[in-house]
Amino acid sequence: MTYQETIRQHTRGRGTYDITDQVQASVRDSGVQTGLCHLFLQHTSASLIICENADPSVRSDIERFLARLIPDGDPLYEHSSEGPDDMPAHLRSVLTAVETTLPVRQGRCALGTWQGVYLYEHRDRPHERRLIVTVRD
Repeated sequence: MTYQETIRQHTRGRGTYDITDQVQASVRDSGVQTGLCHLFLQHTSASLIICENADPSVRSDIERFLARLIPDGDPLYEHSSEGPDDMPAHLRSVLTAVETTLPVRQGRCALGTWQGVYLYEHRDRPHERRLIVTVRD
């Protein structure tokens, strides 16, 4: 059995957005008890991360690290058609991931105690992001 749906997530701009509950709801709705949940984000300037969910400073530290590694407006970048955060957003997306697969056990994603699923928006301004969730037994 295969189940698929699209989750739409509105962002307010750069940052992490906890989508764990939405993903778990998709798995629940699928009826699959044991299998796989594949997540695919249909964008090149946002990504998915599995990250610490208890202490938000972990996600803040990740953001500060990426800001240092991939600064906005660096003159090295040729691609800047949508502003100084354009190419950095693409680089951040490539270095993180736009897809991931999670095991499903007992009708839920088998995440660890301190793990959450986050959409990581890399652009400064708000966007609507689309995430395809596919669940298979």
